Amino acid sequence: MKVIASSIRKGNVIEQDGRLYVVLSAENIHPGKGTPVSQIEMRRIGDGVKVSERYKTTDQVEKATVEDRNFNYLYEDGDGFHFMNAETYDQVQVSKEIVGSSAPYLQENMTVKLSMHDLNPVAIQLPQRATLEVVETEPVTKGQTASSSYKPAILSNGVRTSVPPHIGTGTRIVVMTEDGSYVERAKD
Repeated sequence: MKVIASSIRKGNVIEQDGRLYVVLSAENIHPGKGTPVSQIEMRRIGDGVKVSERYKTTDQVEKATVEDRNFNYLYEDGDGFHFMNAETYDQVQVSKEIVGSSAPYLQENMTVKLSMHDLNPVAIQLPQRATLEVVETEPVTKGQTASSSYKPAILSNGVRTSVPPHIGTGTRIVVMTEDGSYVERAKD
């Protein structure tokens, strides 16, 4: 199915020269002069090679037919990450290249969307938010209630992030899975 380049989003799978690519990031650039372009970073599915392409925003791009299905995360081993389809109980293995920077946010039984192409997983989409515990941060400073300065913290999954001054070690917080940024204190 052909679509215009400006409509391509992160996680889409496109076909080019008979090979499949998963989109890592897509940005539409409108320079002051000249033609607007779409800068698309993508990874070749067969061998994991990263490619950066620039298209005119009106260029036609072949979008591969992919089926998004919900899977539950089971575990990780030397071969990769293992997921199970909640409806059919089919298990599927996803390579480390496909999971990529999302790996630290995977939690047991977390429901993720896997994009399947001919029964092969080609892309993963995590829930937007994950709840994690702060395992290391500076102590809470009294009187610093509404300051805009954030302090560094390390989460239970090993990711470094920044948290407001009132968050202490042991606090469960909600973070965005895309970049690990702080959203709010967990309500549980």
